[in-house]
Amino acid sequence: MPEQRRPVAVVVDLYTCSHFLLDAFTALGIDVVQVKSDPELPAFGAEMAYLATVSGDDPAELADQLVPYSPIAVVAGQETDVLLADALSERLGLPSNGTALSSARRDKFDMAEALRRAGVRCADQFKSGSAEDVVAWAEAAGRYPVVVKPLASAATDKVAICADAAQVREAAETILGAQTIWGEVNHEVLVQSYLDGIEYVVDMVSWQGRRYTCGVWEYRKRQVGVHNIYDYEILLPAEDNRVGELVGYVDSALRALGIEYGPTHAEVIITPDGPALVEVGARTAGNLSPAFHDLCLGANQAGLTALAYARPQEFGDRYAGRCYTALCQAWVYNTPTDREGVVKHVDRDVVAEIEGLQTVSEVIVKLREGWRMRPTVDLLSSTLKVFLASDSTEALRRDYQRITEFKDRVYQLE
Repeated sequence: MPEQRRPVAVVVDLYTCSHFLLDAFTALGIDVVQVKSDPELPAFGAEMAYLATVSGDDPAELADQLVPYSPIAVVAGQETDVLLADALSERLGLPSNGTALSSARRDKFDMAEALRRAGVRCADQFKSGSAEDVVAWAEAAGRYPVVVKPLASAATDKVAICADAAQVREAAETILGAQTIWGEVNHEVLVQSYLDGIEYVVDMVSWQGRRYTCGVWEYRKRQVGVHNIYDYEILLPAEDNRVGELVGYVDSALRALGIEYGPTHAEVIITPDGPALVEVGARTAGNLSPAFHDLCLGANQAGLTALAYARPQEFGDRYAGRCYTALCQAWVYNTPTDREGVVKHVDRDVVAEIEGLQTVSEVIVKLREGWRMRPTVDLLSSTLKVFLASDSTEALRRDYQRITEFKDRVYQLE
C-alpha cells in the first residue's frame, strides 16, 4: 500500500453516475479507494484516479483489506452495492445505516413491508415465484390496474401496468427467470396495487438522520402499451405546497427504512389519500449532473454526500434540515424512440445542434456505434438525456419541441 497522507473514502463500484462521487471526494482533499464487487467488471476511467482498488464481495475479507487505509466513509456506488456498503461500514465502525434493514433498502417487497410496519402509507402487494399465484392475487384484489415488476431491478426495467389477468400473467412470465439490469436472475415477481396520481422524485442527503433536500422533480411520463415510460422531469420550486408534503413523507419513509446517512433517491406518487412510495434507492440519483444541478440548485447530491462524510459539522451547519432553492427552471428530457436496429453512425453535427439550443446545458448520447437501439419501454432504452435550464417556460417548451424533431436524426441505423 502506498504511503497515505490524506483521508480516504471507500466507494463500492464506481460506475455510471457514481463516478461523480470520486470527483466530489477528491475536490475536498479526500482520496478514494474503490471496492470492485465483481473483479470482472471493467474499471471506470484511469485506475490512477483512485488511491487503490480492492476486489471481492465478502465483507469480512474486504474490511480486513480496507483497515490499513483508515477510511472515513463507505458509500454505495450502485443500487446493487447497498448491502455490501452497509456491511462494510458497519464492520469498520463508520457512519452506517447498519445491516438490520439492508434488505428493505434493496428488495421492493421488504421495502413496502417496512413502511407498513411503521404505519407509513404504501401499496398493497404480493410476491411469488409462480405467475399463476400472482394472477390469483390480482384477481382476488378485484381492482385493476395493478403493477407487476421485479423485486430488485431499476430504471423501470420490466415494470408493467396491467389492466387484466392476461396482462398480469404475461408480465409475470416475462420477469420470472429473466435477468435484471444488474444481471441478477428474477426468482420471484412482485405485484402491487396501482398508485393513481402524479409521480415525483425526491433526492436527499442525510447525516445522523437530519436531511437536506437536494431537489424535488415532477415526472412527466406517458404510457406505451403496459409500460409507463419517462418523458421529462420538471424541477419544482421549493415553495410549492407539494414539496413540503413530499419532503415530510419521504423523511418518514427513510426513518422506516433505517436510513440515517448518505444519499437517497425516492420516487413517490401523490394519490388521493396522500403520498405513497414507489421505491427508494440508498444511492445517488440516476439523473445526476453536478454542473447542471449546481446551476439550477446551487449544489449537487454527489458534492453534498462527500461534504457530509468529510466535513459533517459544515454539512450540519449549512444544509441539514434545510431545502434547496431553485435558481432557475429546469427540465431533464429522456428521449424515446420507436426505431430498432444497430447504430451505424452517431451524427455529431446533430448532437451539436441540440447542444446549441438556448436552454440546453448538457447532452448525454446514450448509444454508441455497434450498439442496438430498440423501441423505448424503459429508461435504459431511451436514446438521449438532455438537461435544460432557463428562466423562461416558453423557451424550455420551444427547445423541448426542437429536440423531439432532432432526436432520431442523431443515430443512423444499419
